[in-house]
Amino acid sequence: MDLVTPELREQLIANGRNPDRDRVPLVKWFNPAGAGTWLIVDADPEDPDIHFGLMDLGFGTPELGSVRLSELEAFEGPFGLGIERDLWFRPVHPISVYAEAARRAGRIVEFGPELDQAARSRTVPAGA
Repeated sequence: MDLVTPELREQLIANGRNPDRDRVPLVKWFNPAGAGTWLIVDADPEDPDIHFGLMDLGFGTPELGSVRLSELEAFEGPFGLGIERDLWFRPVHPISVYAEAARRAGRIVEFGPELDQAARSRTVPAGA
């Protein structure tokens, strides 16, 4: 399975041209045989191998940062399993909300009280 389709690559690069916006992740990659989850928002337009997003390597300290797609594509885990793209990933929040929820939970979360609380804390009341 391709971690990035041509259409997805175009969207990631387009997001990379405007890195100051708090965008919704476009893709989730994961290690099916162990720890490792990446929620990716963009690719560097100058070097599309470099992707930015929220990363959780299973040490309890998820963080925002960059990863090389080529390194993830080259990874071979137990039984020859590689990193995969979650075809069912449907993000609803900007990356800042996922990052705050991950900080609170010690891991990337896609639903539950940590994500709900992070989403509420990012919401600005009308008229504020």
